[in-house]
Amino acid sequence: MSVEVKVPILPESVADAIVAVWHKKVGDAVSIDENLVDIETEKVVLEVPATVDGVIKEIRAEEGATVGEQQIIAIIEEGATASAPVSEEAATPAVADETANDDDADKLSPAVRKMLAENNLTASTIKGTGKNGRLLKEDVQNALKSAPATTAQATEPAKTVQAGERNERRVPMTRLRTTIARRLKEAQDTQAMLTTFNDVNMQAVMDLRKQYKELFEKKHGTRLGFMSFFVKAAIEALKRFPAVNASIDGNDIVYHDFYDVGIAASSPRGLVVPVLRDVDQLSFAGVEKTIGEYGKKAKDGKLTMDDLVGGTFTISNGGTFGSMMSTPIVNPPQSAILGMHRIEDRPVAENGEVVIRPMMYLALTYDHRIIDGSESVLFLRTIKECLEDPARLLLEL
Repeated sequence: MSVEVKVPILPESVADAIVAVWHKKVGDAVSIDENLVDIETEKVVLEVPATVDGVIKEIRAEEGATVGEQQIIAIIEEGATASAPVSEEAATPAVADETANDDDADKLSPAVRKMLAENNLTASTIKGTGKNGRLLKEDVQNALKSAPATTAQATEPAKTVQAGERNERRVPMTRLRTTIARRLKEAQDTQAMLTTFNDVNMQAVMDLRKQYKELFEKKHGTRLGFMSFFVKAAIEALKRFPAVNASIDGNDIVYHDFYDVGIAASSPRGLVVPVLRDVDQLSFAGVEKTIGEYGKKAKDGKLTMDDLVGGTFTISNGGTFGSMMSTPIVNPPQSAILGMHRIEDRPVAENGEVVIRPMMYLALTYDHRIIDGSESVLFLRTIKECLEDPARLLLEL
């Protein structure tokens, strides 16, 4: 019985998708729940599993094709088994009797002719061991084994590299990359974006991590990173300045009484922003575990639509790649994004003395239509105070 393989139900607001990678080809055996193909939407990659055991009978949408929801992309013959591959020798019709004088290339089997052509060899240079001295496939294989260096050079045509050669490649943008470009450009076109900066002394956080990181990991099963401190400090600042956690909808300002923080992360497919829900209710360990899970899913391409939708505020850590300072772009419809950067030792003045401290620049890009300059400055100062004196996070000061 033939079973149709269809494009799954697409996420809301997604009209179509692209066939990214087929993991099976026509004639391959498949098992129930085995992933057949990856379908790429503008937000996530969806896996399409087999619903029955059988064999791929037909593929109707090749890689790169645009497909719609519930479109048939393949046919599985349920219960069928993949036939054993037929060897080239077995698939070659028997050649009529030849005499010792039949040494023309026409008398060679197709498999032998193919091997000679692929390896740039001639039949006259190889001794045949078949009937009447006929050249066999095994003779060619033995000749290849006896002269591997010569064969390798013969099989790879020389490539001349011209001085000053200027090559270029044209590769279509992925659906995700196209969406990222469109949304970021929309943000620049529609929002009055402005960036304000501050710096933070990370010594207190680093000392705290050094003191408790082993105990923390032993108790909670996850490492104590910097991100949980920034997330918690951001929540405290968002509570004080609700406009930073708000968004614009037409002529209305929508204030959110919950805190869903997106953590911008790099993945093989591009920038993704998985969202931590109700972060104000998570512990430090809860934040670290959730970020770790999202990081693994992003690396494996397993993020779902539910992981990415929503979010009232975003944090981007460019310091992971060594960025010293940047002006991040707001992720609409949000109104602000916090940019973290690399930590480096710099001279600072403390109590009238110049000392070396591990410093980090912070950047807050915000929509000036809804957030005033004074709010943005005080927002960053709140984060700075919380990080330079982590006790404030526990006491909510």
